[in-house]
Amino acid sequence: MTISSPQNERLKEIRKLNQRRRARDHSGRFVAEGEDLLAAADAAGWEAVDRYCAAGSGLQGIEVEPKLLAAASELGSGTRTLAVYEERWAPAATGPLCVCLYGVGDPGNVGTVLRSAEAFGAASVVIGPGTADPFGPKAVRASMGAVFSVPLARATTLGDLPGETVALDAVAPVPLDALVLSDTVTLLVGAERAGLPADVISACDQVARIPIVSHSLNAAMAATVALYEASRMARG
Repeated sequence: MTISSPQNERLKEIRKLNQRRRARDHSGRFVAEGEDLLAAADAAGWEAVDRYCAAGSGLQGIEVEPKLLAAASELGSGTRTLAVYEERWAPAATGPLCVCLYGVGDPGNVGTVLRSAEAFGAASVVIGPGTADPFGPKAVRASMGAVFSVPLARATTLGDLPGETVALDAVAPVPLDALVLSDTVTLLVGAERAGLPADVISACDQVARIPIVSHSLNAAMAATVALYEASRMARG
């Protein structure tokens, strides 16, 4: 049977889930769109609550008239497939390499950090206070599937983070590559304009800057560079 009515309750639920996620009204479920994202979920062993595909596409899922599926999509060009998943949170952050996002409000940056964390072998990404929803539509897309493979944890204090804490601060006197890091490290990244709060910086074990010649990097770029440098240092 093909869904052919815009008033179908399943389609209404997809739209509601995306609206709630954009408003940070977390419902426990989220939507992923596109063949690549769904393939990443399959590869990581995530089972969809519901899976949909455009009628006639030959893809797996409940068939929906293509125009209706496009109307339910968050993508400007529409999609051929999407699925609903239950969000997953790790019980605690783990190392040896972890990155904590503190006040990073742009969901695109959050998703990009997840992608970088996967690329450089981070054991977990921590969503700290004031950080955008990693399961929101924009973050899920920006993660390019990493949201399904990188463990996500939540933390409210530095005590929740594994190992040595290293704050990234644009005005720190010491460059990141000059540090001597312990075997387990959590990199803390703050908001693009405001950076990390002063009390968080002062409570960290070490503080370092990324040496650049321009004014600043955005949060995702800073996290990516720091993850690369920390993983390089760990390899010796």
